[in-house]
Amino acid sequence: MYRIVMIRHGQSEWNQKNLFTGWTDVDLTEQGIEEAKDAGRILRESEYTFDAAFASVLQRSIKTLHYALDELGLLWIPEEKSWKLNERHYGALQGLSKPETTEKYGEEQVHLWRRSLSVRPPMLEPGDNRLPEQDIRYAAIDPKALPAGESLQDTVDRVGEYWDERIVPLIRQKERILIAAHGNTIRALIKFMEDLEEHELLDLNIPTGVPLVYELDDDVKPIRRFYLGHPDHVEKKKRQAADPNHDPD
Repeated sequence: MYRIVMIRHGQSEWNQKNLFTGWTDVDLTEQGIEEAKDAGRILRESEYTFDAAFASVLQRSIKTLHYALDELGLLWIPEEKSWKLNERHYGALQGLSKPETTEKYGEEQVHLWRRSLSVRPPMLEPGDNRLPEQDIRYAAIDPKALPAGESLQDTVDRVGEYWDERIVPLIRQKERILIAAHGNTIRALIKFMEDLEEHELLDLNIPTGVPLVYELDDDVKPIRRFYLGHPDHVEKKKRQAADPNHDPD
């Protein structure tokens, strides 16, 4: 049996302001830093250790990983960062207030943008300075491969490809893997691994700063998933993640 752990990054500055964030590279708040440290402490107290780690190229993911690894005394292990682990790209919604967007477009439409599998948000127009090709960190990537906005299925496709190509081979080598990523990245990976139906995704919420453990069989297929930590703490974080006014994505 194999085992991996995923952590959703803690609160960011735009989460705090309740803005659509997506690929915008905002920092963690003090609360977000503490959530990342708490995740590391939970893993240490549960006697978990790791051989390699993964993050997106967004600082809220990278810093969450580093704070957790620091608590574990594992800052020295190899780590890989990839844009394919980035949060779902929210297109032209990025930077907009969630309550104001809901008031303008209606709760049902915004819920579809945020939680459905196939519905894309309004896309960024050519020349928009929020397009990934305007950012130096994506300079080596073919602009045609970079999104101007994504559905969750688009995110599933890129995350699943990265999982198969980069992470699964390490798991098969019996490497113990830690992934620090984003709410929709982790939802996408769960969809890919478990082949969930769309109705199951609508209510799938990932709490921040709570280690999510996957046990995998010899074919690297899921046996079960569960959260680490005190049950009261886990339930509180799950309730927060289910609240559309406070769910940071």
